[in-house]
Amino acid sequence: MNSEQAVFIVGAARTPVAKINGSLSSFTATDLGAAAIKAAVSRSGIPADLVDHVYMGQALQAGAGQSPAKRAAILSGLSETADATTVNKVCASGLKAVCLAAQEIMLGHGATVVAGGMESMSNVPLYKAKNRGPGGTKPAEDDSFSDGLHDGLVNPYDGLFMGSCADQIAGRHDISRNSQDKYAATAYRKACAAQKRGLHDHEITSIVSSSSSQPEDVVADTIRDKAVFQKLSSLPLAFSDTGTITAGNSSTLADGAAAVVLANHTVAKKYCEKTEILARIISFADASEKPIDFAVAPSKAIRLALQRAKLATDQISLWEINEAFAVVVLVNQEILKLDKSKVNVNGGAIATGHPLGSSGCRILVSLVHQLEPGQYGVAAICNGGGGATAMVVRRLDVGCFES
Repeated sequence: MNSEQAVFIVGAARTPVAKINGSLSSFTATDLGAAAIKAAVSRSGIPADLVDHVYMGQALQAGAGQSPAKRAAILSGLSETADATTVNKVCASGLKAVCLAAQEIMLGHGATVVAGGMESMSNVPLYKAKNRGPGGTKPAEDDSFSDGLHDGLVNPYDGLFMGSCADQIAGRHDISRNSQDKYAATAYRKACAAQKRGLHDHEITSIVSSSSSQPEDVVADTIRDKAVFQKLSSLPLAFSDTGTITAGNSSTLADGAAAVVLANHTVAKKYCEKTEILARIISFADASEKPIDFAVAPSKAIRLALQRAKLATDQISLWEINEAFAVVVLVNQEILKLDKSKVNVNGGAIATGHPLGSSGCRILVSLVHQLEPGQYGVAAICNGGGGATAMVVRRLDVGCFES
């Protein structure tokens, strides 16, 4: 790979993550995406008019309007001539968007590309499943409505909720409810400690909410009520009377957005000598299992990404594996034999929530802020349909543009 094929992360930001119908519910997905893009570009030091293309992931696009990525780009202040593509790989949308942006730079088709993900699960609409009558011009007489959230949460091949699929994986791999509850409690404590110590402050851009009578400057993630984690063992099973998954050891529905600015060697060296966050994308990969087995797909994507990076698991300092369900992290830790102390060190979606299209980029933004210069990290996330996306990055010293 020559120097111009190297891809650098030179800006990384995200909004807070807020529970569904919470402090960010007055914002559309594109509003949230715009806030993340604006902050990431500002932090990069690169003039906004140099952005060639924007890739933004969004899993639940119903009601979001035409070309959500373009709308987020324009709302953020980017040039109207910057092209934009909306990516839907369900929960992996945000990370897949970054992969596509990186490929654009690697191919020499762009020099500065913005990528990320956005989701407002609060604003996902209800819709009429049969909305056209004879001739296609009048509403059908059927008055039943479907929930747009169904599109992100249900396996279309058998009608099972994603949690039911994860329940089957837990059973097959002997992941007990107790181990899932213990993981959830630990993840909650990590998230609380990280927030108390301000460990996410540098990655979050505040956003002014008007969802209540008084405008509120939202500056931190909404962490779930501690009461949930104090009674984990008594919570009812969520999907199956013989299962192990509960509301407590699963992520919650949420709103949020995240974005990164990618640049080639020339642009990074010219504009980003003093940028606070600098990392290089080393490799990435997609992989898939059967749709029902989506929960184990991250291990497959991670192995392929590590193979492409010519790295072993013991060379990775930190892992961010999205906490859709506790079992997802536990089973992939087990398959890959990971050092648990290096996985999700500041908690994740179980404590704060999982805005589907945003989470893939959110874990990447958190990862590059957590790494020390010289360290390698991996971000990985599963997605509905049986897939997963993984990315290997290396944190660099400020002003050090290795090729």
